[in-house]
Amino acid sequence: MSGKESIAILGGTGDLGTGLAIRWSRAGHEIIIGSRTLEKARTAVANLHKISPETPAQAMENPDAAAAGDIVVLTVPAEHQVSTLETVRKSLAGKILIDVSVPLVPPRVGTVQLPDAGSAGKRAQDFLGDDVMVVSAFQNIAAHLLQQDIQIECDVLVAGNRRAARDKVIELAAEAGLTGWHAGPIDNAAAAEALTSILIQINRRHDVSHSGIKIVGQEH
Repeated sequence: MSGKESIAILGGTGDLGTGLAIRWSRAGHEIIIGSRTLEKARTAVANLHKISPETPAQAMENPDAAAAGDIVVLTVPAEHQVSTLETVRKSLAGKILIDVSVPLVPPRVGTVQLPDAGSAGKRAQDFLGDDVMVVSAFQNIAAHLLQQDIQIECDVLVAGNRRAARDKVIELAAEAGLTGWHAGPIDNAAAAEALTSILIQINRRHDVSHSGIKIVGQEH
């Protein structure tokens, strides 16, 4: 892929989707916000403009957003992951789907509770099949920080079965001001997803507002 792609963010009503929309729009990408209904999508765009008036975005229902986006990002809660994918499956063939799902199970969100598939990312890949390049990323970023014009001290673990798709997501992470790292096949998404519960425990027990991870040891 070359040039600036259009990016459809499904479930763009939350903090993470909003923050990614702001940063990727600033990098020159066209942003589409998808939701279950057009009304909800329009409300999400209105809320986005309250936070960042200079961020243009289109509002669409999820199936239309997935069809219009060159790259699709799934930011819905993990319990709505598969039901959302069911509505957009036909529009995802041949595309990269960035899945940011974290299988947190209230009330014990500080305890690792991965799904039977091994991870939410693997569940998405199994459900969609090989025609869709699922890449798991951005689980460990404090979502509200993405909405601020600051440097975030957290790296991004990028897992997916296709090297080219991981390369693209690492490029998108860089455009959002973050450092992405190849973390291997989609099975390895379990590590980043589980790490979220550990970071929650660190925040609770050590009076940390937003713990994150950094990869060290690279020789320059």
